[in-house]
Amino acid sequence: MKSTFFKNVCIGILVSASLVSCKKNNPTPNSNVKYSIPTDYTFVDGSNKLTIDIKGQKYRIAMIDQISSEMTDSIADNQDNLFKMLNGTMFNNNADSLNNSSFNLIDKTANVDFFKSVFEMSVKATSSKLKASEGVAGYYNDNGKKRYFNENGLEPSQLFKKGIMGACLMNQVLNYHLNTSYLDAGTNKTDNNNRVVVSGENYTTMEHLWDEAYGYIFGGDINDHVSPEYNYWSEYIHIVNTDIYFNTIKKDIIDAFIKGRAAITNKDYTTRDAQIAIIQKSLSKVSAVRGVFYLTNEGKSALSVDGGIGAFHPLSEGYGFIWSLKYSYNPETKSPYFSENEIDVILADLMKGKNGFYDVDYLNANLNTIAEKIATRFGFTVEQAFINVD
Repeated sequence: MKSTFFKNVCIGILVSASLVSCKKNNPTPNSNVKYSIPTDYTFVDGSNKLTIDIKGQKYRIAMIDQISSEMTDSIADNQDNLFKMLNGTMFNNNADSLNNSSFNLIDKTANVDFFKSVFEMSVKATSSKLKASEGVAGYYNDNGKKRYFNENGLEPSQLFKKGIMGACLMNQVLNYHLNTSYLDAGTNKTDNNNRVVVSGENYTTMEHLWDEAYGYIFGGDINDHVSPEYNYWSEYIHIVNTDIYFNTIKKDIIDAFIKGRAAITNKDYTTRDAQIAIIQKSLSKVSAVRGVFYLTNEGKSALSVDGGIGAFHPLSEGYGFIWSLKYSYNPETKSPYFSENEIDVILADLMKGKNGFYDVDYLNANLNTIAEKIATRFGFTVEQAFINVD
């Protein structure tokens, strides 16, 4: 699926690259040239006009918000309506701008069949009107809020949120927009060297691809990453950064985005590629750290309360983050940190007890072992992922 998508996108880039303005005679790229690097993600052209456009990423993150709300509030009619929202329609709550935009999630999301199954799971749970119990889909009350679970204790809304963070947002950043084959496709590098901008715009194709990667991470924030309100990946980058063992990861990612964008504008591809590796490693690690945290710190610690019901929500979050590791990227191996098959085995082990999360004895005996497999691959310990500020 990924290779077909990649091929189609590259064709699209070749077409769009032909719709550009006239060329300028710029010097040959030189990685030794000195240039200034801004302190935040603000880039302007010679006329002081902003050269960044991430509206597509902002739209898609807003779409994720509304789909998640539908699943959480049990107001979706059926999985077909949820799937239509994935296609960019059927939004409500004064969402005409979303319905009428040219953007959608499905074109940017891998493994769509997974989300179809999650939508089906969600509708079954929310339409049952029953209190969830072992082997029965339904709801539990969590501090006055209803949470919906399938018959094995999985929470569909969390599988959707964390899953689409991986299969859409992270996948687009690590495997496409910050993949050098994608950035340099067609005439992108030549056009960038000669400052050939996209027709009607004031940025090159390469600059725009990099900006879109930034948007998938920080496009849902108010005032970008400097705001106290974070969303999706930027939220979890912020949380992981509060852990003493990972307290440079936020700065590492933001600085790499800024430095890499400046490098592109100045035709310094050696520096650009070094920043790509930093982002790929760091964002992949965020998903791993949170997956381990939700299994062990929040999940396992809640198993002894109310028959383990309180553990279902964090365990579902952990499940989603681990599933998302299919779309991680290790720049040293040029492949995910875990293969799809390895992740499937880990998740099968997680649900191996009788009726999944309801088997408290099985989880107590196996959660740490499962978490250690993930932590070890990323070079940290289970205990290092324990700090939380939620």
